Amino acid sequence: MKKLTAILLSIMMIVSFAACGNDSDEPFTGVEDGVLTVAMECAYAPYNWTQSDDSNGAVPIKDSNDYANGYDVMMAKKICEANGWELEIVRLDWDSLVPAVQTGQVDAVIAGQSMTPEREEQVDFAGPYLYATIVCVTKADSQYANAAGINDLSGGRCTSQLGTIWYDNCLPQIEGAQIQTAKDTAPAMLMALETGDVDFICTDMPTAQAAVIAYPTMTILDFADSDNDFEVDASEINIGISVMKGNTVLHDAIDEVLAPMTADDFNDMMADAIEIQPVGE
Repeated sequence: MKKLTAILLSIMMIVSFAACGNDSDEPFTGVEDGVLTVAMECAYAPYNWTQSDDSNGAVPIKDSNDYANGYDVMMAKKICEANGWELEIVRLDWDSLVPAVQTGQVDAVIAGQSMTPEREEQVDFAGPYLYATIVCVTKADSQYANAAGINDLSGGRCTSQLGTIWYDNCLPQIEGAQIQTAKDTAPAMLMALETGDVDFICTDMPTAQAAVIAYPTMTILDFADSDNDFEVDASEINIGISVMKGNTVLHDAIDEVLAPMTADDFNDMMADAIEIQPVGE
């Protein structure tokens, strides 16, 4: 018994020394290989979308023949250029983005995510890399097209994207709204409006601006200058880049790139993304 105990103690000491030997003065960032792996939906124009070639600076999507482009890709490229990293894009569903960062499947998520307190419990956010505005979109010939505030949308059928501030917090603020099932993706949300399944949708300004280009029959309802707008905290609508909890080195490296940029810089880059967005997105 004493011999077995001694053997077990020896094994524990070896494991302990081995663990200490793996310690490094340099904290783990995920980009030690020189490659920043970024996840996004590749289906959320103008933030990100899928296209068939590398036109307009699009980047290959891992394990596919497709390419990704959009505001998020532009920002990811800017971050990589500043740090001397290569960029790798991974396409994931919206609900898989945060878990992918938490488990280390990807280094960061750049996907139009708002920096909500709920998400900040799960990941660390660098940024913001965009200051968003909440709006609604309806058909130009809709009875709601002349709405001057959210109260004017009462009674309308509406939806938004699943797992977003728009669906969870904004639509419930419209008294009497007939809130329909949330859509899995932004394109599905827009299609619900285009086909008449809903009277209006709630989203952010960049998504709305891209929508009215892709669907000329749609119009934007912006209540920012009224006394009857959505009530949201800046933390709920500002858009950030998520990294694994405690990954301060990567977080700070990203923030160093974003810090000198102004709201105008962000908006100009977003305008460039909207301009090159495929009409079908």
